[in-house]
Amino acid sequence: MKKAIVITTLFSVLWACNYNALKSEKINTNSNQVKQESISMKKVNFLSEGAKLAGNLYYPEGYQKGKQYPAIVVSGSWTTVKEQMAGLYAEKLAREGYITLAFDFRNFGESEGEPRFYENPSLKKTDIENAVTYLENLPEVNKAKIGAFGVCAGAMYTLMAASEDKRIRSVVTTASWLHDAEAVKLFYGGEAGVKVKIDAAQKAKKNYSESGLTEYIPTISTTDESAAMYGPYDYYLNPERGAIPEWSADRFAVMSWEDWLTTDPMPSASKLTAPTLMIHSDGAVLPQYTKNYFEQIATNDKKLFWMETELESPYHQFSYYDQEAEVNESVSEAKKWFDQKL
Repeated sequence: MKKAIVITTLFSVLWACNYNALKSEKINTNSNQVKQESISMKKVNFLSEGAKLAGNLYYPEGYQKGKQYPAIVVSGSWTTVKEQMAGLYAEKLAREGYITLAFDFRNFGESEGEPRFYENPSLKKTDIENAVTYLENLPEVNKAKIGAFGVCAGAMYTLMAASEDKRIRSVVTTASWLHDAEAVKLFYGGEAGVKVKIDAAQKAKKNYSESGLTEYIPTISTTDESAAMYGPYDYYLNPERGAIPEWSADRFAVMSWEDWLTTDPMPSASKLTAPTLMIHSDGAVLPQYTKNYFEQIATNDKKLFWMETELESPYHQFSYYDQEAEVNESVSEAKKWFDQKL
């Protein structure tokens, strides 16, 4: 336990020391600024277990009505909305000839769902599966050619969904966040810290069921140690990067901790048969976990693309969210993969 706490403290200190290094050139993630003369985007809605979800559906340049296209569901990291990294990658993949969908998971953004800002990996997995249902019912989508792309925690949700839903014909992940019971101790205060958070979540769930009131903590803070993300994480603090008005920096449902900390995506690899490309680096988060997951994927039709970086783990992680070099290389590799596998 002491070792885990020391690692967690070191993690926060090193992030603070490298704050300026994280503030490099970025790509505009605002989906509303997509150049309409190149590709088009329209707002859509679909249902997931009765909740109306809001999405942005992107069409490739030269889209022809009456023609069917391969399609990709794109998912971003935990707590995020479609206007952040999901929208960025969806836009770029649309420029490569795909119909793409970035959407707000239930409880977040413009989507319905209560309690608000409740991070539940199982529900997000189901939302991805229902996004596939929405796409396969569009006349412009070839339902035999639907893939899925996930960034960070969105990669975890995507892999879990694809391991169960065989309609997802191919998968690409970048900077995947994959954890188990041991890994979460490294980030959340060791065994004792994890227990405190789970206990708080269980209490918050009980209070919600009895009173309908949701207990919140900040999503991101540099001063409040109770925040879901405590530290100088520039992507989530910088209005020119991920700190956009559509995203909530001040509300993370406390009840989320139990679902987040007890989710273990690792066993899903043995059920994943879709062709899978995983993009990662030694400088991204928990690199060994991505390697471990990759080794356990049930199909031989898989590829691990390891990007070079001088940054140590986990400094490189946020670069995959909006930095030109990492995003463009990820999209390039994803295009080659989807072109072959869809």
